[in-house]
Amino acid sequence: MSNLARLTRAQEFSLSIAVAVVTANAYYIHPIIGEVADHFGVSHAQIGLVPALNQLALAVGIFLLLPLGDRISNRRLTIVFACGQTASLAVMTLAGSFALFVAGSTLLGFFTIAPYLLPAYASKRVAPDRLGQVMALLTAGVILGILVARVGAGVLAEYGGWRSVYWVATTLMLLVTLALPRLMEVGERSAATRESYFALLQSVFPLITRHREILLSGAIQALNFAQFIALWLALALHLTSPELGYGTDMVGYLAGIAAISIFSTPRLGSWADRVGARKARLVFAAIQLVGILLLYPLGFALATLLIPLVLANLVGPGIDVTGRMTFLTLEPDLRTRLTTIYIVLMFLGGGIGSFAGTAIYDAAGWAGTCGLLAVFSMALCGLSFLAMRLGR
Repeated sequence: MSNLARLTRAQEFSLSIAVAVVTANAYYIHPIIGEVADHFGVSHAQIGLVPALNQLALAVGIFLLLPLGDRISNRRLTIVFACGQTASLAVMTLAGSFALFVAGSTLLGFFTIAPYLLPAYASKRVAPDRLGQVMALLTAGVILGILVARVGAGVLAEYGGWRSVYWVATTLMLLVTLALPRLMEVGERSAATRESYFALLQSVFPLITRHREILLSGAIQALNFAQFIALWLALALHLTSPELGYGTDMVGYLAGIAAISIFSTPRLGSWADRVGARKARLVFAAIQLVGILLLYPLGFALATLLIPLVLANLVGPGIDVTGRMTFLTLEPDLRTRLTTIYIVLMFLGGGIGSFAGTAIYDAAGWAGTCGLLAVFSMALCGLSFLAMRLGR
């Protein structure tokens, strides 16, 4: 039983805003990736290293650092890692070379642990029958962060250059870092476990055999996240290509479609509470597949492109919410380490999607990207069906 009082609604919303800001940092690059490539004089395939290494470093950081959440106060860890994010953003903002920019982005990924500590922290402070709603609210915070990052970055870069994006990002991150000590409960005690760090790290692996569904849920979310990253990176290159000729601001405006998820995701979470996480996830995966398959035929005009993007954004976050619901109802002392397994798999998928999305677009254009996304989405549907059958 947690020693913490239940979260108030105001605290839940405040945590959601904090999640939004700390999440946004990985997504500023999406609409401006072409402009950053041009500034440093690198190819589309090379610029894909920035988000790819960021995602892979995040997976490494999650594996090495997130398990500490079962030993050390989530509050203390969140504040420390937020400081690391702020410093990394400052490096990216001031980078004079591509190598330094990549280094800053990679370091940023390694320290981006707060978005995954905060749900574990919140899960210990909500009633079990509200877990889906609160996880959906925090996921909506993630969506808000992604939305603000991509829309804001596209507009800022169009009128103030790409560095203005990172000046704003660094400032926002500094403000959140200063606010977190007051936002999170001061009286939180460290977790009960007294295992050494290395024992704690090694204890992650037996959990995989004890809770095998974590691998399945993690693989599903890896595919979900890979196609999300690949889609939006390739879309930025597609829209700003000579064929379509839009600016980075249009890429940002189009990313505003994600706003629909802020309103739909809490409702999807509530529905998943009623019908069950596995059944809901399969329904969401099927709807998303329809959207993905429409990307190529409808992808050459903004008006028609809106249709598949709305479908994908409507249910994509719901796949993540339902995946977390499959293991966040287990023992509280294990939730951070189970989250570690889930998030590591997710960001390994994100790293693959980051590199594949830009490299395949460079080699085969929009058609190649759409083919890659269709493969990801069909595999996701198949695994979701398997998970539902095994969960019965």
